[in-house]
Amino acid sequence: MQSPRTLAESVERNLALPSGPEERFAGYGVMGVPFSSGYILALRHFPASSVGPGYTSVWIREPSGAWTMHSTTGPGSSCPRYFGNALGSVSTRGISIRWRDDYSFSVDVGDGLDLSWDVTLAATPITRIMSAVATSVPERLWRNRMFLRAMGAAAGPVLGAGHIGLTGRVPNGQTFGARPRQMWFVRGSTAHLQGRNLGQASALPVQDRLGDFWIPQRGIFMIGSSVFEPFDPAA
Repeated sequence: MQSPRTLAESVERNLALPSGPEERFAGYGVMGVPFSSGYILALRHFPASSVGPGYTSVWIREPSGAWTMHSTTGPGSSCPRYFGNALGSVSTRGISIRWRDDYSFSVDVGDGLDLSWDVTLAATPITRIMSAVATSVPERLWRNRMFLRAMGAAAGPVLGAGHIGLTGRVPNGQTFGARPRQMWFVRGSTAHLQGRNLGQASALPVQDRLGDFWIPQRGIFMIGSSVFEPFDPAA
Protein backbone atom coordinates (compact mmCIF):
# COMPACT_ATOMS: atom_id res chain seq x y z
CA MET A 1 0.00 0.00 0.00
CA GLN A 2 1.34 3.43 -0.91
CA SER A 3 1.99 6.01 1.80
CA PRO A 4 -0.70 8.55 2.71
CA ARG A 5 1.53 11.37 1.45
CA THR A 6 1.95 9.72 -1.96
CA LEU A 7 -1.79 9.11 -2.31
CA ALA A 8 -2.66 12.60 -1.07
CA GLU A 9 -0.34 14.14 -3.64
CA SER A 10 -1.96 11.95 -6.32
CA VAL A 11 -5.37 13.34 -5.30
CA GLU A 12 -4.02 16.86 -5.81
CA ARG A 13 -2.96 16.00 -9.37
CA ASN A 14 -6.06 14.00 -10.30
CA LEU A 15 -9.06 16.22 -9.58
CA ALA A 16 -11.64 13.53 -10.28
CA LEU A 17 -15.15 13.62 -8.80
CA PRO A 18 -17.63 10.76 -8.48
CA SER A 19 -20.39 10.88 -11.08
CA GLY A 20 -23.97 11.77 -10.25
CA PRO A 21 -26.41 14.65 -9.70
CA GLU A 22 -25.39 15.29 -6.09
CA GLU A 23 -23.02 17.94 -4.80
CA ARG A 24 -19.69 16.11 -4.81
CA PHE A 25 -16.28 16.50 -3.20
CA ALA A 26 -13.08 14.48 -3.40
CA GLY A 27 -9.92 14.67 -1.34
CA TYR A 28 -8.77 13.66 2.12
CA GLY A 29 -9.13 14.59 5.74
CA VAL A 30 -8.86 13.77 9.41
CA MET A 31 -12.36 12.73 10.43
CA GLY A 32 -11.70 14.07 13.89
CA VAL A 33 -9.17 13.87 16.71
CA PRO A 34 -10.59 14.20 20.25
CA PHE A 35 -8.17 15.60 22.84
CA SER A 36 -7.98 15.16 26.62
CA SER A 37 -8.80 18.88 27.04
CA GLY A 38 -12.25 18.28 25.53
CA TYR A 39 -11.39 19.84 22.19
CA ILE A 40 -11.88 18.08 18.86
CA LEU A 41 -10.04 19.04 15.68
CA ALA A 42 -11.02 17.84 12.20
CA LEU A 43 -9.65 18.56 8.74
CA ARG A 44 -11.18 18.44 5.27
CA HIS A 45 -9.10 19.08 2.16
CA PHE A 46 -11.17 18.83 -1.01
CA PRO A 47 -9.16 19.97 -4.05
CA ALA A 48 -12.06 18.79 -6.24
CA SER A 49 -15.56 20.24 -5.72
CA SER A 50 -18.69 20.40 -7.86
CA VAL A 51 -20.00 23.58 -6.17
CA GLY A 52 -16.99 25.91 -6.37
CA PRO A 53 -13.22 26.02 -6.01
CA GLY A 54 -11.40 23.37 -4.05
CA TYR A 55 -10.90 24.24 -0.41
CA THR A 56 -9.51 23.29 2.98
CA SER A 57 -11.55 23.44 6.18
CA VAL A 58 -10.60 23.02 9.84
CA TRP A 59 -13.31 22.17 12.35
CA ILE A 60 -12.91 22.99 16.05
CA ARG A 61 -15.13 21.73 18.83
CA GLU A 62 -14.59 23.46 22.16
CA PRO A 63 -14.94 21.70 25.55
CA SER A 64 -18.30 23.47 25.95
CA GLY A 65 -19.58 21.60 22.89
CA ALA A 66 -19.63 24.66 20.59
CA TRP A 67 -18.39 24.09 17.04
CA THR A 68 -16.66 26.51 14.66
CA MET A 69 -15.49 25.93 11.08
CA HIS A 70 -12.73 27.83 9.29
CA SER A 71 -12.34 27.44 5.52
CA THR A 72 -10.26 28.84 2.69
CA THR A 73 -13.42 29.63 0.70
CA GLY A 74 -16.71 31.23 1.74
CA PRO A 75 -19.32 29.28 3.73
CA GLY A 76 -21.59 28.95 0.68
CA SER A 77 -19.11 26.68 -1.07
CA SER A 78 -17.44 24.91 1.86
CA CYS A 79 -18.41 22.79 4.88
CA PRO A 80 -20.80 25.34 6.52
CA ARG A 81 -23.02 24.86 3.44
CA TYR A 82 -24.07 21.61 5.14
CA PHE A 83 -23.21 22.04 8.83
CA GLY A 84 -23.90 25.75 9.41
CA ASN A 85 -27.02 25.27 11.55
CA ALA A 86 -24.93 23.50 14.21
CA LEU A 87 -22.11 26.04 14.32
CA GLY A 88 -21.39 28.88 16.69
CA SER A 89 -19.39 30.75 14.05
CA VAL A 90 -17.64 30.36 10.70
CA SER A 91 -14.75 32.21 9.09
CA THR A 92 -12.71 32.38 5.91
CA ARG A 93 -8.99 32.15 6.66
CA GLY A 94 -5.64 31.04 5.33
CA ILE A 95 -4.93 27.35 6.06
CA SER A 96 -1.76 25.49 5.14
CA ILE A 97 -1.02 21.75 5.09
CA ARG A 98 2.63 20.73 5.01
CA TRP A 99 3.74 17.10 4.79
CA ARG A 100 6.87 16.53 6.88
CA ASP A 101 7.39 12.95 5.66
CA ASP A 102 5.32 10.08 4.23
CA TYR A 103 3.27 9.65 7.41
CA SER A 104 3.16 13.03 9.13
CA PHE A 105 1.97 16.54 8.35
CA SER A 106 1.27 19.88 9.98
CA VAL A 107 -1.77 22.13 9.70
CA ASP A 108 -1.56 25.84 10.43
CA VAL A 109 -4.46 28.29 10.57
CA GLY A 110 -3.54 31.94 10.68
CA ASP A 111 -5.34 35.28 10.36
CA GLY A 112 -5.72 35.59 14.11
CA LEU A 113 -6.85 32.07 14.98
CA ASP A 114 -3.29 30.88 15.71
CA LEU A 115 -3.79 27.12 15.46
CA SER A 116 -0.83 24.78 14.89
CA TRP A 117 -1.64 21.06 14.63
CA ASP A 118 0.71 18.13 14.05
CA VAL A 119 -0.55 14.72 12.94
CA THR A 120 1.33 11.42 12.61
CA LEU A 121 -0.35 8.51 10.82
CA ALA A 122 0.11 4.74 11.00
CA ALA A 123 -1.00 1.78 8.91
CA THR A 124 -2.12 -1.30 10.86
CA PRO A 125 -3.53 -4.69 9.82
CA ILE A 126 -7.03 -3.34 10.52
CA THR A 127 -6.63 -0.19 8.40
CA ARG A 128 -5.08 -2.24 5.59
CA ILE A 129 -8.02 -4.65 5.61
CA MET A 130 -10.58 -1.85 5.76
CA SER A 131 -8.85 -0.01 2.90
CA ALA A 132 -8.78 -3.19 0.80
CA VAL A 133 -12.49 -3.73 1.41
CA ALA A 134 -13.37 -0.11 0.63
CA THR A 135 -11.40 0.00 -2.63
CA SER A 136 -13.17 -3.17 -3.82
CA VAL A 137 -16.69 -1.79 -3.30
CA PRO A 138 -18.41 -1.13 -6.66
CA GLU A 139 -19.87 2.31 -7.40
CA ARG A 140 -23.47 1.07 -7.23
CA LEU A 141 -23.06 0.04 -3.59
CA TRP A 142 -21.67 3.44 -2.59
CA ARG A 143 -25.04 4.80 -3.73
CA ASN A 144 -27.01 2.30 -1.61
CA ARG A 145 -27.96 3.82 1.74
CA MET A 146 -28.68 0.43 3.32
CA PHE A 147 -25.16 -0.69 2.42
CA LEU A 148 -23.65 2.52 3.81
CA ARG A 149 -25.57 2.14 7.07
CA ALA A 150 -24.40 -1.47 7.41
CA MET A 151 -20.81 -0.59 6.55
CA GLY A 152 -20.76 2.24 9.08
CA ALA A 153 -22.27 0.01 11.80
CA ALA A 154 -19.59 -2.61 11.17
CA ALA A 155 -16.67 -0.18 10.81
CA GLY A 156 -17.11 1.56 14.17
CA PRO A 157 -16.42 -1.47 16.40
CA VAL A 158 -13.76 -2.88 14.04
CA LEU A 159 -11.84 0.41 14.13
CA GLY A 160 -12.44 0.97 17.85
CA ALA A 161 -13.87 4.38 16.99
CA GLY A 162 -17.37 4.28 18.46
CA HIS A 163 -20.30 4.94 16.16
CA ILE A 164 -19.53 5.78 12.51
CA GLY A 165 -22.21 7.17 10.22
CA LEU A 166 -21.52 6.97 6.49
CA THR A 167 -24.96 8.24 5.55
CA GLY A 168 -27.79 10.28 7.07
CA ARG A 169 -28.59 13.97 7.35
CA VAL A 170 -26.34 16.90 8.15
CA PRO A 171 -27.53 19.77 10.40
CA ASN A 172 -28.73 21.86 7.42
CA GLY A 173 -31.05 19.02 6.39
CA GLN A 174 -29.34 17.54 3.34
CA THR A 175 -28.67 13.84 3.07
CA PHE A 176 -25.05 12.78 2.71
CA GLY A 177 -22.98 9.76 1.78
CA ALA A 178 -19.32 9.27 2.70
CA ARG A 179 -17.13 7.11 0.48
CA PRO A 180 -13.81 6.25 2.19
CA ARG A 181 -11.28 4.52 -0.07
CA GLN A 182 -8.10 4.35 2.03
CA MET A 183 -7.58 4.95 5.72
CA TRP A 184 -4.93 5.15 8.42
CA PHE A 185 -5.06 5.66 12.16
CA VAL A 186 -3.74 8.84 13.74
CA ARG A 187 -0.86 7.44 15.79
CA GLY A 188 -0.09 10.74 17.49
CA SER A 189 -1.31 14.31 17.44
CA THR A 190 -0.49 17.52 19.24
CA ALA A 191 -2.06 20.94 18.83
CA HIS A 192 -1.77 24.47 20.19
CA LEU A 193 -4.61 26.93 19.89
CA GLN A 194 -3.71 30.55 20.70
CA GLY A 195 -0.82 29.24 22.79
CA ARG A 196 -2.85 26.61 24.67
CA ASN A 197 -1.78 22.97 24.49
CA LEU A 198 -4.88 20.89 23.72
CA GLY A 199 -3.51 17.82 25.48
CA GLN A 200 -3.23 14.21 24.39
CA ALA A 201 -5.38 12.52 21.77
CA SER A 202 -8.01 10.79 23.87
CA ALA A 203 -11.61 9.60 23.42
CA LEU A 204 -14.30 11.88 24.83
CA PRO A 205 -16.55 10.67 27.68
CA VAL A 206 -19.52 11.09 25.31
CA GLN A 207 -19.06 10.77 21.55
CA ASP A 208 -20.07 13.92 19.66
CA ARG A 209 -21.78 14.31 16.30
CA LEU A 210 -23.03 16.90 13.84
CA GLY A 211 -26.40 15.69 12.68
CA ASP A 212 -25.89 12.07 11.62
CA PHE A 213 -22.16 12.60 11.10
CA TRP A 214 -20.45 11.11 14.14
CA ILE A 215 -16.95 12.19 15.14
CA PRO A 216 -14.87 9.02 15.63
CA GLN A 217 -13.56 8.40 19.13
CA ARG A 218 -10.05 7.92 17.73
CA GLY A 219 -8.24 9.80 15.00
CA ILE A 220 -8.76 8.42 11.49
CA PHE A 221 -7.30 9.84 8.28
CA MET A 222 -9.23 8.99 5.12
CA ILE A 223 -8.87 9.52 1.39
CA GLY A 224 -12.12 9.38 -0.55
CA SER A 225 -15.16 11.41 -1.53
CA SER A 226 -18.46 12.69 -0.17
CA VAL A 227 -21.79 13.46 -1.81
CA PHE A 228 -24.60 15.67 -0.53
CA GLU A 229 -28.16 16.37 -1.52
CA PRO A 230 -28.21 19.68 -3.44
CA PHE A 231 -28.41 22.70 -1.17
CA ASP A 232 -31.67 24.67 -1.31
CA PRO A 233 -31.25 28.06 0.44
CA ALA A 234 -35.04 28.45 0.60
CA ALA A 235 -35.58 25.16 2.45
